[in-house]
Amino acid sequence: MSFLFYIIIAILILQFLLETYLDILNARHYNDPVPDELNDVFDITEYQKSQEYKKTRYRFGLVSSTFSLLLTLGFLIFGGFEWVDGIVRGITDNPILMALLFFGIILIMSDIVTTPFSYYSTFVIEEKFGFNKTTPGLFFMDKLKGWLMSGILGGGILAAIIWFYQWAGNNFWIYAWAIVALFSLFMNLFYSRLIVPLFNKQTPLESGSLKSKIEGYAQKVGFELKNIFVIDGSRRSTKANAYFSGFGKEKRITLYDTLINDLEEDEIVAVLAHEVGHYKRKHIIFNLAATILLTGLTLFILSLFINNPEISEAIGVTRPSFHAALIGFGILYSPISEVTGLVMNYLSRKFEYEADDYAKNTFAPSPLISSLKKLSNNSLSNLTPHPAYVFMHYSHPPLIDRIRNLKA
Repeated sequence: MSFLFYIIIAILILQFLLETYLDILNARHYNDPVPDELNDVFDITEYQKSQEYKKTRYRFGLVSSTFSLLLTLGFLIFGGFEWVDGIVRGITDNPILMALLFFGIILIMSDIVTTPFSYYSTFVIEEKFGFNKTTPGLFFMDKLKGWLMSGILGGGILAAIIWFYQWAGNNFWIYAWAIVALFSLFMNLFYSRLIVPLFNKQTPLESGSLKSKIEGYAQKVGFELKNIFVIDGSRRSTKANAYFSGFGKEKRITLYDTLINDLEEDEIVAVLAHEVGHYKRKHIIFNLAATILLTGLTLFILSLFINNPEISEAIGVTRPSFHAALIGFGILYSPISEVTGLVMNYLSRKFEYEADDYAKNTFAPSPLISSLKKLSNNSLSNLTPHPAYVFMHYSHPPLIDRIRNLKA
């Protein structure tokens, strides 16, 4: 067991302790007084239900994260990665096929072992609080589709990266970066058109007063919009959502059917005005560019360490390889990922305020405020999160901060 092995163990344990501490801090705020501006989000019965939901998810999170840590530590300490590496080397000596089999076995084994937790989360916790609408058949079909998508897309990118590594040596990161950048751009443009239909049905929004109001608002702010779709989110959950994807001719707005059922028409238009604000303020392009740049930085740093046999040995694999080094590097790099994640979350919260301001100035603040309150009610969200938990994990500002900003 090398020095890096103990560094990896320390990273995993420290990350777990930090996350657990943040969860505990956040849980201690569950019973804080609700701010006056949010007194109308829940009645007494709904608030008690919200409190119980948060506590249930908190306890479940502690159990599942502890299990995940112990599973990972056990796999490392008892030579799990070496065992899988031996299996794939007994099947093939082709580096690309070895890597695909190595990651395929690990990911499928991990998913199978943790499936009882996700099943319990969906069919016990979410069912108990009235959120779940999925069936066991749909649950497992989504699993199979997820494996297939990971195999095709993830496996394809991994194979290309290793091929570039064999062809270009340490300069592989430049070509790998180009491939990942093109893939990110492609997914941003065509995710809703190509991937979403594999899991959900999308239909154009029917003509009527809602569509007329949305089109009228879009015309008012000079936002060319031809694609407005409704997705059958109620097939899996009662929780509502809306999102904007793509740009240029491929841009589209997607509304969950649950959102249409839960909100008034002006509230829906206010939510869409917020999404248009993201587009007008170029947040989508910024996020895409930032993701691509961070990917390039990660790949460059990977290229500096990928040939070091100690990286493979750090996870217990005695015969150095690209796929073993990739696992070791991923864990060793995770503290840097945490820092970049904090920066991206900070910017995301800032962008949410800007999008809210855009909706306030181009439509109206009151319907957006009422829509945010209804969505928080319907998802039993936490109205009093701990500031440290917000700083570490929230990509959106807490509800109270958004409402105060909208009223300013």
